[in-house]
Amino acid sequence: MDDQKTVMIIEDETDAAEMFAEMMRVNGFRVLKMYSSTPAIPMILKEKPDVIILDIMMPDISGLEVLRYMRREPSLFSIPVIVVSAKSMPSDIKIGIEAGASMYLTKPVGFLDLKHAVEKVLGRA
Repeated sequence: MDDQKTVMIIEDETDAAEMFAEMMRVNGFRVLKMYSSTPAIPMILKEKPDVIILDIMMPDISGLEVLRYMRREPSLFSIPVIVVSAKSMPSDIKIGIEAGASMYLTKPVGFLDLKHAVEKVLGRA
């Protein structure tokens, strides 16, 4: 049994999702990708990923709603969520943190910044 950690990426921009996925694969993570919020919630419940990389601006349900749902759901409450968003105003970041984000990164995100954020929320930093 290996201890490979699972990262779920919830990002509607396919290029960004693939870039984040590749960053995580290179670092030895198992990657699950979702391109919209609605199917992501049952997938989170089923898979219980070790960490989630979440975009805020999604075509269906806001990433913030996914985050708030997770923070109300006891089985998902402790999964770290890294918000990666183009919304970079201090008020946006405050809303994301208050909704329950473990960390909030603004786009564009560099490879090392994302890697360090994931390691930090997983307690590996």
